[in-house]
Amino acid sequence: MIRIAELEDAAAIHAIYAPAVTGSAITFENELPGTEAMRERIRTRLQHYPWLVWDEHGKVLAYAYATRFRERAAYDWIAETSIYVHADARRRGIARRLYTALLDTMCLQGINQAVGVITLPGEVSVALHESMGFSHAGVWRKAGHKLGQWWDVGVWQKELQAPRNPPSPIRPFSTLRDTPLLQTLL
Repeated sequence: MIRIAELEDAAAIHAIYAPAVTGSAITFENELPGTEAMRERIRTRLQHYPWLVWDEHGKVLAYAYATRFRERAAYDWIAETSIYVHADARRRGIARRLYTALLDTMCLQGINQAVGVITLPGEVSVALHESMGFSHAGVWRKAGHKLGQWWDVGVWQKELQAPRNPPSPIRPFSTLRDTPLLQTLL
């Protein structure tokens, strides 16, 4: 079942995220943030952007969220996305269904563009993004240093809806979370 993340999910989310931090270059974060820091991330992000989880029988197996792409107001209509799936839950279609709900929710907010930033080669993540309709938009060469080497980062972009001119303000996720329309997407 897809649902909105809760603060109580922080430990499960941290457990899913930890292997990406400690044993890979999937994320450029070098230090584990801890459960309390993860709880704070959930709390602050949910004010403006969706953070969704895949829950099976009370156990969080995956999560996906959107976040601000850049600080300047001109970027308000584009958001960066992230998705992490527990190793035991991969290859079951969870990522595709969770990502679909995330992108649909972003569209409901009025966000026009989604951006996925992927440490290369990142074959699994690239395949997921391209299967979801993202297009390759560029590469940042040697963008991050982790695990003793430099890594390239690819950028994938998807138009969620045609931009309006003038644009309407983005609806903060906190104003949508209890609406019937959002519930139909989850």
